[in-house]
Amino acid sequence: MTVPLRVVAWETTRRCHLACRHCRGVARDEHYEGELTTQEGKRLIDGIASFANPVLILTGGEPMARNDIYDLARYASDRGLHTVMAPCGHLITAGTARRLKESGIGHISISIDGATEEAHDSFRGVPGAFKGSLQGISFAREAGISFQINITVSRLNVIHLPAIVSLAQKLGASAVDFFFLVPTGRGSGLQGLALSPQEYEQTLNWIADVSENSPIPIRTTCAPHYSRIMLQRKNGMDTASGNHHSKPRACMGGRGFVFVSHRGIVQACGFLDIPCGNVREENFNLEGIYNNSPVFLKLRDIDSYHGKCGICEYRKVCGGCRARAYADTGDYTGSEPSCSYQPAPKENSIVE
Repeated sequence: MTVPLRVVAWETTRRCHLACRHCRGVARDEHYEGELTTQEGKRLIDGIASFANPVLILTGGEPMARNDIYDLARYASDRGLHTVMAPCGHLITAGTARRLKESGIGHISISIDGATEEAHDSFRGVPGAFKGSLQGISFAREAGISFQINITVSRLNVIHLPAIVSLAQKLGASAVDFFFLVPTGRGSGLQGLALSPQEYEQTLNWIADVSENSPIPIRTTCAPHYSRIMLQRKNGMDTASGNHHSKPRACMGGRGFVFVSHRGIVQACGFLDIPCGNVREENFNLEGIYNNSPVFLKLRDIDSYHGKCGICEYRKVCGGCRARAYADTGDYTGSEPSCSYQPAPKENSIVE
């Protein structure tokens, strides 16, 4: 089954000066051997543009740690790709913000994981991270770059989510995106800090409530069962059912989304650590990998999923987090461990 490619996240570098407690790549502030060169990066961009027109997220690590990031961003923008960036914030100055804007970057995402300096810096592992993020946001705004706030949700900050959302609105964010912890990389040591299935359900319902009256869009990532919750609320005539700000999304891993590592390894997503190909070895033919990878094809065959995700009537709109299932059992087509929902008895019932 062919699924249009909608988003590519390219880990332009793994280098990062932060030491975030949840980092999937266990990134460090050092040089990493084997990263795609400038010319290889342009070949990757050419390969993407040759068959699709997705959003290209330049991420890391810290993408701004690459000296050629502006050249790469400009090249991608000139190829017609909607190019955005996910920096940490501390390297954004008045000068670098102008360079980002000139290179075609009109939108960035910056993470805020605590409503206070102490809380955010503790999670990010480096003193001054909070101040660096806020300063970077200020320079981005001055340069005319819109920004969204990403929040990694865990037991460390779940009670502070209202305050973080309020801060994001005060800062002038264009959107808020809640990222739900996936236990990979450094995050594998945070198993005890991940929300329980019941806490996930409560938090996702709270997000749905907040989205109803939010002046800016509210989104979720790595929480595909939010789609199921929104449908349930709609069917139950809940007042949140008609909200256009809320953006429920099924798991896109391998189904509209691909991740390309700093060394050119292709995965369904950054958290599902299963190599599905290597652009260097495939002459930068990302189209071939995306359309033919056995892992991608299996992910698209939702009816073949195991456990309750395989019989759930919401499997077409949710599908569960495949990375979380893999981390929990080693089976990326298994049940989503953070979901408390019990499927209806009729196994053939499918919500389209």
